[in-house]
Amino acid sequence: METLIPVINRLQEVFLTVGAESIQLPQIVVVGSQSSGKSSVLESLVGRDFLPRGSGIVTRRPLVLQLVHVPPLEERGKQDNGKGPKQNSQNAYPGIKAEEWGTFLHCKNQIFTDFSEICKEIELETDRGTGENKGISPEPIYLKIYSPNVLNLTLVDLPGITKVPVGDQPEDIEAQVQEMIISFISNPNSLILCVSPANSDLATSEGLKLAREVDPEGRRTLLVVSKLDLMDAGTDALEVLLGRVIPVRLGIVGVVNRSQHDLNTKKSLDDCAKDEQAFLQRHYPSLASRCGSRYLARTLSRLLMHHIRDCLPELKTRVTVLSAQYQTRLSGYGQPVEDHSATLLQIVTKFASDYCNTIEGTARYIQTSELCGGARICYIFHETFGRTLQSIDPLGGLSELDILTAIRNATGPRPALFVPEVSFELLVKKQIKRLEEPSLRCVELVHEEMQRIIQHCSSFSTQELLRFPKLHDSIVEVVTGLLRKRLPVTNEMVHNLVAIELAYINTKHPDFTDAAQVSASVNSQQTEPMDGGKRWKNEKEEKAPSSAFSSPSRAVNLLDTSDDCVSQAVPITRKLTAREQRDCEVIQRLIKCYFLIVRKNIQDSVPKTVMHFLVNHVKERLQSELVGQLYKLPLLQNLLIESQDTAQQRTEVAQMLELPAEFPRCLPSTFPAVECELPTAYFSHGRSPSVGHIKGIKFS
Repeated sequence: METLIPVINRLQEVFLTVGAESIQLPQIVVVGSQSSGKSSVLESLVGRDFLPRGSGIVTRRPLVLQLVHVPPLEERGKQDNGKGPKQNSQNAYPGIKAEEWGTFLHCKNQIFTDFSEICKEIELETDRGTGENKGISPEPIYLKIYSPNVLNLTLVDLPGITKVPVGDQPEDIEAQVQEMIISFISNPNSLILCVSPANSDLATSEGLKLAREVDPEGRRTLLVVSKLDLMDAGTDALEVLLGRVIPVRLGIVGVVNRSQHDLNTKKSLDDCAKDEQAFLQRHYPSLASRCGSRYLARTLSRLLMHHIRDCLPELKTRVTVLSAQYQTRLSGYGQPVEDHSATLLQIVTKFASDYCNTIEGTARYIQTSELCGGARICYIFHETFGRTLQSIDPLGGLSELDILTAIRNATGPRPALFVPEVSFELLVKKQIKRLEEPSLRCVELVHEEMQRIIQHCSSFSTQELLRFPKLHDSIVEVVTGLLRKRLPVTNEMVHNLVAIELAYINTKHPDFTDAAQVSASVNSQQTEPMDGGKRWKNEKEEKAPSSAFSSPSRAVNLLDTSDDCVSQAVPITRKLTAREQRDCEVIQRLIKCYFLIVRKNIQDSVPKTVMHFLVNHVKERLQSELVGQLYKLPLLQNLLIESQDTAQQRTEVAQMLELPAEFPRCLPSTFPAVECELPTAYFSHGRSPSVGHIKGIKFS
């Protein structure tokens, strides 16, 4: 059981290093009002002066104090020389020639043998985190003290509860302190060491009040009554120590703090401990053996070991789960590079494979939030591009007057007996040209998606690239360059598809036969003989346009060649004759029929063109392009330089995995009862010694 506390301490350090805050480790949290004697209690547990002192809030950051019992220097010297009994690794400290020393987690590899220097470092680190304006910070300071005079303990010293801001402290300093204390003592795996002075009313203790909020049954709370020697004459704390005023489940321990005179005269803690025992023997002889700093240290150590034992099943489960998570992270970091050539080829090959698999839909990491890769390309082809083409009106932008103007322009100076085919070709080409812009936009969208696949593979598939930023950037550059080279080729081919349709209007197309027959029948109807009445009517209709082209109210000057005059030769709106209406309908039917044929061809051929000239070409050439441009001896060393954080994170995660591996082996197969001598009178309020959290503790 003695090895449990050092293992918990080690877990605490490793979790802090790797940023794992999900596991709440067992520890003792010290709370109390300002100037309640918390610092004196902690120093009495250590046996050395090491905490800053002064007026106002001195403790402005949580201090996680880990006490580690080590053999005396002489005994450790024998172990180093091989003459003494071998100790386990927890108690082996070769090369340290000091009886007692301390280390800070933020000062790695630095050993403090002078406890006054420890005090200065606490002050400096506090100012670094909070400034010099007496503000507070929840960021802990981790201090580990090794000594043959301490028991294995882990304590957290928190700022004292204050009511009134001092100096430059913020107005809500009380709320900040209470919030910080609650955040620590609300941990169900923590024990609460509440310090309250004997010369104040225990019913008004702020520390006990906060402890009751998170531990209403008092299963995790131990009360320390400090400053027993400062009570008024004729009074004592016997009723309080016996638990008859305010019962506390884990017990009440009285201590005598060092006075200011003792501090000024630098009275040793050993002498203070002797004077404390003498005071207790005189004033509390029946409780002298169950009070005092040394008894408090033994009680805390045993309670903490017992508390750790209760937390072990859940803690072991959480550590196992966390170990599996960090094993996955370690695998993601990979091993240090030894063979640069093989590593480069492996990463490049895997990236090319992942890129192609993402297009084919066979990648290991399939997104569920949005379309990606080949699925998005398919959506572009059949939804985005297809619907855009379907939304184009075959006759969009063509008015009847435009059609009539094209027919007349195609006939020249002679009136036409038939609808000229030239006008049809002129107008249908204008409509077919409208298909080019959405086709080129389709190419652009596919190109953008293939660019996005690069980032997808880097983030989800080929995670090894995160280790090598320069290799990642080079791969992105090569693939981007390959896509950039294929973009103009694909655009040119799509442009040619439209140009091919414009080059030859195939009026003999099988799907165009019906429309051509309609046009022929209409033309034949126009050449049939007509009787005199109809002939006169047609001639009248033929004469009608001339009056429409030269309005009497606005005559046209034939000698005026300005654009305004010429444009007026074609009226903006007028009623068409029956023949003109029939000619327009024929052209419209022909344009619509032929446009639908071409649109169908474009809708089918553009995706095929994009797949052949862009997508498939990149898939087939990607790996050879990457190998050809990156697999060069002068580049290997530079490309496979890891990021600055990867090596450090790999080391930290590896350290994290070492402890969970050792954690089960360090636990005893059976857990003996933890003896913890507590006052029998403490249970005078009807509590059973074997209930709740103290089950298994031996009481005398």
